[in-house]
Amino acid sequence: MLTAYEETLDFLYSNLPMFQRVGAAALKPDLTNTLKLCALLGNPQHKFKSIHVAGTNGKGSTSHMLASIFQSAGYKTGLYTSPHLKTFTERIRVNGEEIDRDFIVDFVNRMKPAIADMQPSFFEITVAMAFEYFVSRQVDIAIVEVGLGGRLDATNVIVPELSVITNIGWDHKDLLGDTLEKIAGEKAGIIKTNVPVIVSERQPGIDTVFQERADQLHTTIQFASDEFEVNQHNVKGCVALSITKGNQTIYSDLVLPLQGYYQRKNIAGVLKAVELMRDLGWKIDDKQLDDGLQRVTTQTGLKGRWQILETKPFTVCDTGHNVDGIREVVAQIKAQPYRRLFMIVGMVKDKDIRDVLRLLPNDARYYFCQAKIPRALDAQALAALANEAGLSGIVMPDVNDALEAARKEASEDDMIFVGGSTFVVAEIKDL
Repeated sequence: MLTAYEETLDFLYSNLPMFQRVGAAALKPDLTNTLKLCALLGNPQHKFKSIHVAGTNGKGSTSHMLASIFQSAGYKTGLYTSPHLKTFTERIRVNGEEIDRDFIVDFVNRMKPAIADMQPSFFEITVAMAFEYFVSRQVDIAIVEVGLGGRLDATNVIVPELSVITNIGWDHKDLLGDTLEKIAGEKAGIIKTNVPVIVSERQPGIDTVFQERADQLHTTIQFASDEFEVNQHNVKGCVALSITKGNQTIYSDLVLPLQGYYQRKNIAGVLKAVELMRDLGWKIDDKQLDDGLQRVTTQTGLKGRWQILETKPFTVCDTGHNVDGIREVVAQIKAQPYRRLFMIVGMVKDKDIRDVLRLLPNDARYYFCQAKIPRALDAQALAALANEAGLSGIVMPDVNDALEAARKEASEDDMIFVGGSTFVVAEIKDL
């Protein structure tokens, strides 16, 4: 029997394939294991209300914003997200507090026979654990973020109050499809009969994928960007959003603690989700909505989204890692005032990163690093690919060594950026 939390985590890491560490080899091609695990637990997925969130970029930020809003409205709110940055317990929260470690130990001990028999993935066990925890804590609602794709994702055993799809972009082409339409089809797999769906951003050419799926399942679909116009401007050095709906001004200067440019694409979906949940009987007034948005990082512990680590030199990290995410990050970097730019980047080896490298600024000083996981691309190999893209710098595998070196070289009016991979950001000591 497992008796300690660290021993339990070691058991999970060593016995279950984990996508975060090994990539596609960890994925299971259907929902069979998740359904079996849930059945053994008395089907907890049917015992709590939920909102299901999918998308290529923005699903994590959207999930955290929704969770914070429901917390501010007085609801006991569960939140399931992945991957974690620092600790496993970040994945499962109730009212912002991470899952109790004793619960994890007890859960894994109870499920050890099933683990031995079924050989589920790390993600499948984690999803079942989250659902059991939400029931045990009697949450009013849980915000559940899809791990990868949607149709075959282990979270897709819930029947939520509402489905939210943030946007579609190029990521995991080897797993989800080699066209945006195919990728959208996988995300659309979370749409269910009579469960309304919100798509945050209408994207011509793929919006029909969602519309047709909703029509097939006889449910309503709304594209939030059709209703909300979001514009971005600067207020006292901060990114502010003006948001209108028709002739009504919702916000004139909304300054979120999440300062990434890309949040302008997420906020419409969040506001539309709140509007629809109000229609379904959930009580959220405007003050609670605003409070939830303003306190999203403190109430839910969200990290790594255009997170400022230091002001002199201006030092930022961001978990953006695919073409669309990096394009937004680079646009924001270029908008910053700095004398010199230092870029600390690491990436994974199971993706074609050439398109991402071509987006990165070529006038920066680069430090090429690698996360301490099997999926990480060797820093020397990354440097070689980066050189082909016109980027130059040095190899320094450990992100913290690279950050220390950049800080020593940079002056107060320079800028340092850390990113390229969620897993590189996760290893920053002072995150």
